[in-house]
Amino acid sequence: MHGFNNSILRPAAAALILVLSMAVLAGCSKDKRVDPPAELVDFKPSLKVQRLWAASLGGNSERLRLALRPVLAEGVLYAAAHNGEVMAVNAQNGRRNWLAKTKRPLSAGPAVGGSLLVVASSDGDVIALEADSGRERWRRAVGSEVLASPLILEDSVVIRTVDGHLESMSSTDGTQRWSINEQVPRLTLRGTAPPVFAGGRIIAGFDSGKVLAVDPRSGEVLWDTVVNAPRGRTELERLADIDAPVRVSGDDVFVAGFQGRVAMLALDSGQIWWARDASSYRGFALDERYLYLTNADGVVVAMRRSDGAVQWEQDAMKRRGLTAPAIDGDALVVGDFEGYLHWLDRSNGKILARQKTDGKRITNAAAVADGGVFVQTDSGKVLAFRSVAPVPDADS
Repeated sequence: MHGFNNSILRPAAAALILVLSMAVLAGCSKDKRVDPPAELVDFKPSLKVQRLWAASLGGNSERLRLALRPVLAEGVLYAAAHNGEVMAVNAQNGRRNWLAKTKRPLSAGPAVGGSLLVVASSDGDVIALEADSGRERWRRAVGSEVLASPLILEDSVVIRTVDGHLESMSSTDGTQRWSINEQVPRLTLRGTAPPVFAGGRIIAGFDSGKVLAVDPRSGEVLWDTVVNAPRGRTELERLADIDAPVRVSGDDVFVAGFQGRVAMLALDSGQIWWARDASSYRGFALDERYLYLTNADGVVVAMRRSDGAVQWEQDAMKRRGLTAPAIDGDALVVGDFEGYLHWLDRSNGKILARQKTDGKRITNAAAVADGGVFVQTDSGKVLAFRSVAPVPDADS
């Protein structure tokens, strides 16, 4: 199995490559079965979680591993579906403000910045809408599928495509400003890391295991660092994708790669301050002291930010296809392949609560803001929850 990457495969085929890759890397063979997902066991909840509302977009994207994740801005929740629909709802009650139909198979977004909302499609279309009405401003073809949420800056939109391009375009009309390209290995996981903006530069991870810092005006590469060097004899063994979003806190850049390392880099130079062996393609969350990682096996790990030392691990949901964690107060939230949301204690990883959505896979991390937890399943259902109080101890 070689000569393929996610820039030339159809979405379903690319997802199959990911599944096959994961199976091989898990140690399966014709004489050995792949270990099944961990079964959920009953427990006594110690955190009360309330379901607030649900809204439906439709557009089933199961097995496509798309980057469709709700985003909250000024009390409005925006969401997009694979069937081309984009909606804005009141985050408090779920009442719809507007619904737009782009008539494209959407695969990434929405991103919201100022008055602009941007989504992208599996066909390589980038579409900009008015955030307050859903009216289309412009659309532009970039020639390759987009599986990373766009980045909206003051006067530009930055897109990362699956064929290794990082491209800046005018937020006014979509005209190209600059484009750089990083070579894509012949075999990669399905997914790409979204670009982020920090310290006056764009930071982006690539399938080569490299992280780049780019000048947003000129596209000049300010530094590049190999965090996750490919290793091994076969193309499967050499998968080194950085598909998880990088996180920036102060002057530090945190990055995680598949079959590689978690590392902390200097924002100004790209110098690696520390690195620890780990494997993740889903991503992680940060707080003041710790980094919370969902690894490739579905184990949630807390690592000390200062040096990467492991503080605790939670493996009760192993192989359940967990999302990256999201921070909800003193808890972490992860979703799984059966549509369950799990709340974990940030201090020790203990499971605090569990809620079911519509039974469909949750591919992307929940969006958490203003005390609400917003999640989208692969069926296009958008749901809102709130953790309201600890469950009283019956013995107290």
